Amino acid sequence: MKKNLRKKLIKLRKKNYIEINLNHIINIFKFVKKKYKHVKMIGGYIPINYEYNCTNLLKFLENKKYSISLPVVKKNYQMEFYKHSFKEPLKINKLGIPEPTKLSSKIFPDLIFVPLVGYDSKLYRLGYGGGFYDRYFERTSNIKKIIKIGLAFSFQKIKKLPVNKFDKKINRVITEKKI
Repeated sequence: MKKNLRKKLIKLRKKNYIEINLNHIINIFKFVKKKYKHVKMIGGYIPINYEYNCTNLLKFLENKKYSISLPVVKKNYQMEFYKHSFKEPLKINKLGIPEPTKLSSKIFPDLIFVPLVGYDSKLYRLGYGGGFYDRYFERTSNIKKIIKIGLAFSFQKIKKLPVNKFDKKINRVITEKKI
């Protein structure tokens, strides 16, 4: 069921992709600054497959003196976040995802912008099926309380996602229409 839903939503996302504008980026920044005052380290991602593009948001936050990190895929479906500056190059991993090349400082972000294929009103997310983010959130839950914000387009919301015991909720979803 998830596989077919994932396929349908990825196709929909490709067909209806929207580029995020500067005003929206500034509004997200203001929201994060006001709602999450303690946040200093932000995790993000470099988009693939017509995902909500948060690259300019991360660059904007880096310019505002936030520490930025990106995920790096490891063995056994694990991932870690490493500090990254957009002054440094990225490399493409075996899954076709851009990652930092400099892996000197692994960090646990205060807030992570999470990519998703779909989401529902209970704040469950549908990813690509590898479970990387769910494993990361489970593994780090005893280390740090990380704020998880899904970035999506409003048309990616569905009534109810099929979930299992491994699926982890996120804290909120930001779309092109609503922060």
